Amino acid sequence: MSSTERRLKAYLAKMETMIGCGEALEDIDESKRQRMAGEMLVQIGFFQHERLVHLIVTVTFAILTVLSLLGCILTPQPVMFILVILLLILLIPYIRHYYILENGVQKLYKYYDRLTEV
Repeated sequence: MSSTERRLKAYLAKMETMIGCGEALEDIDESKRQRMAGEMLVQIGFFQHERLVHLIVTVTFAILTVLSLLGCILTPQPVMFILVILLLILLIPYIRHYYILENGVQKLYKYYDRLTEV
């Protein structure tokens, strides 16, 4: 697990305890909710940036994998097979990491909406 994943999961757990149940939000005064919303927007911005970077890397690896697979079909050489396998081995963790970032940011959006709608 990467440090970004740990940070995202820790922040999500913190927000779940603070915002998860709707009744507790009504007890928080307006200034504290605004501070929490501001802090959450900053964190969402950090995670969105990380998500964008990983999207670019993941799409690049996917394109390289498809091109290598086409090259392997057109010129079947052992080096091309090895390249396709290596790219697939790298692509799987990138997809997993992007999936975790995407779902985490979507949860943060929901928490932010809950926080600001009270």
